[in-house]
Amino acid sequence: MHDPLAPGREPLAPEPEPLSHGLKRRHLTMLGLGGVIGAGLFVGSGAGIAVAGPGIVVSYLIAGALAMLVMRMLGEMSAAMPASGAFSVHAERALGRWAGFSVGWLYWFLLVVVLAVEATGAARIAHGWVPGVPQWGWVLVFMIVFTLANLAAVKNFGEFEFWFAALKVGAIVLFLVLGVLAIVGWLPDTDPVGLTNLTGQGGFLPNGWSGVVSGVLAVVFAFGGLEVVTIAAAESDDPARNVARAVRSAVWRILFFYVGSMLVVVTLLPWTSMKPGESPYVAVLDAIGVPGAGQIMNVVVFVALLSALNANLYGSSRMVFSLAERGEAPKGLLKVSGGGGPSRTESGGVPRRAVLASVAFGFVSVLLNLKWPDSVFLYMLNAVGAVLLFVWALIAASQLRLRRRIEREAPETLTLKMWGFPWLSWVALAAMGAVLVLMLNDDGARPQVLWSAGATGAVLLVTWVRGLRTSSTKRN
Repeated sequence: MHDPLAPGREPLAPEPEPLSHGLKRRHLTMLGLGGVIGAGLFVGSGAGIAVAGPGIVVSYLIAGALAMLVMRMLGEMSAAMPASGAFSVHAERALGRWAGFSVGWLYWFLLVVVLAVEATGAARIAHGWVPGVPQWGWVLVFMIVFTLANLAAVKNFGEFEFWFAALKVGAIVLFLVLGVLAIVGWLPDTDPVGLTNLTGQGGFLPNGWSGVVSGVLAVVFAFGGLEVVTIAAAESDDPARNVARAVRSAVWRILFFYVGSMLVVVTLLPWTSMKPGESPYVAVLDAIGVPGAGQIMNVVVFVALLSALNANLYGSSRMVFSLAERGEAPKGLLKVSGGGGPSRTESGGVPRRAVLASVAFGFVSVLLNLKWPDSVFLYMLNAVGAVLLFVWALIAASQLRLRRRIEREAPETLTLKMWGFPWLSWVALAAMGAVLVLMLNDDGARPQVLWSAGATGAVLLVTWVRGLRTSSTKRN
């Protein structure tokens, strides 16, 4: 009897998407570049420097290399089989319905919870600028604006993200240029700094390799967000070619931005001056005499948060739409504007009910964050703390399974191949396992792993119960 949960039953050729194809190649390329350049880099990197010292550069290299391997694997599958559900669809085809259901809903939950953090963070900054508007008022404004942008047409999302990402990328490039000029002493009132800050205060690895490992744990999740570009590719005019190009360009440039900016920070300033929660970028700009550095970085972080909010709303709506397409979410979420299909217009093909469902739960998350940030919402945040690693692990497992099948059935679709297959795929999977083990041994990170494991277990339990019901229905 056919097992509805068995892998490998579905055809590799993707079904035509009823969504609009309004995204251009420039949208995807900038989405790939800007998707992970956020508050985690501009502010959160200070915590990594505090534990690893100048060795944070090595931490970013390790975490960035892992993210690059994951994106290469995801890019290979997405170029061969573009779909709005991306890795959820791949997991279902490779490992069975249980995997597609689990990774899809876990990722959706991750996005709508993180959305609350971003909306609240942006509202806090805006409230500082305009104290007359309460923080909840700013949250309401942001949620309405980006909901309307996502409801109108996918090209609106693309344009928002293009310009948001362009500002963030421009800020990073300007920071790197100013930093390098300061390092060599070519800015007014500056002298060459040499290697004093890299070799002093305990050396390049002041806390040894354990500090580098702690740095990896502090920064690895900053690379989350790259996955959205493979979800968005399904709504471009040439999904297979565009996702391959976006992945190729994004991973190298992002690694350069992350590692390069960290190298500038620890070369210009003593690592001992860094404090968790304070932006090392502001410290550098203050040190080289840029007036109003704090407010400049506030603007950049504000834009980064709104960009991430917009991207997460988009990604969550497309993920739940894809789940509905495969019968893993309510069928009512399949309604698209303009009717979808061949008759869709550029302004049609938007899964509006999926957008509204995602923003509704996202708004609940925001309210929980505003009302109970240290209790109810903290539990939710911990429940998604390690979900990104679970998602990445399923991406790797899916690629290991699907690559052989694609080579047999549709080798011409392998336009973007994983490096060193299968060895580097296994290395990436082992590295994710090592990060989880290290998190379990870290007092601060352990609750995230345990709560995330609990959330994953709950989703798997639902999957198992649904499988039993499906099998029982078929027998009857």
